[in-house]
Amino acid sequence: MLSGCLYRYPLFFTEGKAIDYLINEQIRDKEVRVIGAEGNQLGVMSIQEARDAADAAGLDLVRVSPNAKPPVCKIIDYGKFRYEIARKEKEAKKKQKIVEIKEVRLSPNIDSNDLNTKINQARKFLQKGNRVKVTLRFRGRELAYVNQNKPLLDDFAEKLSDISTIDKPAKFEGRSMTMVLAAKASK
Repeated sequence: MLSGCLYRYPLFFTEGKAIDYLINEQIRDKEVRVIGAEGNQLGVMSIQEARDAADAAGLDLVRVSPNAKPPVCKIIDYGKFRYEIARKEKEAKKKQKIVEIKEVRLSPNIDSNDLNTKINQARKFLQKGNRVKVTLRFRGRELAYVNQNKPLLDDFAEKLSDISTIDKPAKFEGRSMTMVLAAKASK
């Protein structure tokens, strides 16, 4: 039981939002809705009555929903509560699939064999489930022939059309033309 402690515990992050759980004497609300140790509703009571109920149970009073009217507090073991939250967040993180964006750079005067090598490299990235950003970079006098090189990106996308879709079509930005390919959803 953490009765009498006046310092704050660290923030916990759930669904991208930081939640600061106040416990015992840190709670300054006049009235709170209390949920007992077994999950039963004890009703709305003054903060002192709620603290007394938590002390009688030998547990902590934790404010779990500060935005409710009145705020909701639970009578629980705070250490165990923190452990459960951390464990749930760790489980949720394991189940997330992180999709990376891999980049393949081309130049306007690329040879067909080099282009095939880049296509095979992009194919490997797409098969792993990553997105591929294809960048066609122009230098010096090559900028005068931008429109003549757009078919190079279209050809690149067509050769990978069996396993990918165009996520963002070719777009000219600065000194380069970029296109993003995404792997097709497997059935």
